Amino acid sequence: MSDHVLAFDLGTSGAKAGIVGTDGSVRASSFEPVEQILLPGGGAEQRPDDWWQAIDRAAQRTLAVAAVPRDAIAAVSVTAQWSGTVAVDETGQAIGNAITWMDSRGARHLPGITGGAVTVMGYAPWKAARWIRLTGGAPTHSGKDPLAHIHYLRHEQPELFDRAAKFLEPKDYLNARLTGRMVSTFDSIALHWVTDNRDPRAIRYDDGLIRLAGIPRDKLPDLCASTDVIGRLLPSLAERWGLRSDVVVVGGSPDVHAAAVGAGTTRNFVPHLYVGTSSWITCHVPQKLTDVLHNMAALPAAIPGRYLLLNEQESAGACLSQLRDHLFYGQDELGTAAAPADAYRRFDAIAAEAAPGSRKLIFLPWLYGERTPVEDPHLRGGFFNYQLGTTRGELVRAVLEGVAFNSRWLLGHVEKHAGGPVPELRFIGGGARSDLWCQIYADVLDRPIARVAEPMLANLRGAGLIGLIGLGRLAADDLADIVAISQRFLPRTETRAVYDELYDAFGRLHKATHGIFARLNRPNPA
Repeated sequence: MSDHVLAFDLGTSGAKAGIVGTDGSVRASSFEPVEQILLPGGGAEQRPDDWWQAIDRAAQRTLAVAAVPRDAIAAVSVTAQWSGTVAVDETGQAIGNAITWMDSRGARHLPGITGGAVTVMGYAPWKAARWIRLTGGAPTHSGKDPLAHIHYLRHEQPELFDRAAKFLEPKDYLNARLTGRMVSTFDSIALHWVTDNRDPRAIRYDDGLIRLAGIPRDKLPDLCASTDVIGRLLPSLAERWGLRSDVVVVGGSPDVHAAAVGAGTTRNFVPHLYVGTSSWITCHVPQKLTDVLHNMAALPAAIPGRYLLLNEQESAGACLSQLRDHLFYGQDELGTAAAPADAYRRFDAIAAEAAPGSRKLIFLPWLYGERTPVEDPHLRGGFFNYQLGTTRGELVRAVLEGVAFNSRWLLGHVEKHAGGPVPELRFIGGGARSDLWCQIYADVLDRPIARVAEPMLANLRGAGLIGLIGLGRLAADDLADIVAISQRFLPRTETRAVYDELYDAFGRLHKATHGIFARLNRPNPA
């Protein structure tokens, strides 16, 4: 019996390919980087053809080194960055750059969609009520939902909008390249805010929501479940990759949903913490719910019939990247050396020499605005309480601690929906590779941190496991016992006082500065 899946994980920084077995192991994997394009006015794009070339190179390299026979691969399954938009033609080929989850240029076109004669927090009450009742949430005002992306194209690139046969999420675009079919999964389409999600096993487009969103129905793909088989792998790709002609492609899932599966957190109210470019703390819940004030909602999960409590902190690992590339390293007029390959390991080493609390230096991590637990595109970051003699180690440690303070802020609201304090958080993503950051998280959150084995491959593992569920090789209830924990980090009582003091100051700094950030960073009127 063929019991392996060729899985792909397309992130903001690049694409991974891996082969996943029924025991949850990733037998082989490889990574290909992808360029990000940041544009004035909040633009963030990538080239879909770069994605595809990275997928192809990663697949070929992984298959070449894997000990698994190629005829043991029965399916392909994809996860990818969520909340992006790719305009494609009738054949599924991209006709322009992809607009990614970081892009906020559509925000100025949302008041006409969400507002009305009477508005509350930017929403006409009857519109908000309909969105929340049917979908579980509502379009954010950050401009970072696909709904805003599509309206940006409608108003500012009308020729491309008119040419588009469909608007696809990144994961669904890759599936179209794999199968020739343009479909979206229930979880992937959710941030378009056009589906009735009240019955998680019978999610469908709602004509009234489509009219409310102002998106032509014929430019949206048909729907299926994440575990549905959507078609066979195209013969040209099967031949190129040396796979059997009967290999199928399973619907797959966005990165947040796949991560929940790959972390083994498939039981209700069992959370995981992800730290990559961005960060989140999510868990499965048994019913649809909405937290309007803190910009989170339970939307359809990758596991059929379930919901996932969704949120996102905009900048996490991105804060370290900024520190590396623009403060510590990076070629400039001073001739500073390019960052070494082990820059993050060096960061850990010097940060470990600094005392917990970094001599009360506080870092605000909102480098690109924030989504949850507060939606505010105008927030920005910085160091507070910087003093003469502050060391580079304290700068790095303050960044690690500041991101963790933001997660503590979020965790408080997640736990309100999880029935109380959670006993433990599983930790995945690139941030989990750092022993120091794992311990800082345990101390700041005052919760045990369980690092998942191979934490960088959690999304990839999740995509593979979703594929195996689609093939009938596994059941969702099996997954919690399949994913291994490599190490646990326990909170230390000796750090509690300093972190409690700094966390309180962190919250006060947000209250004191958010108005200043709004005045500084609100776009100037045309």
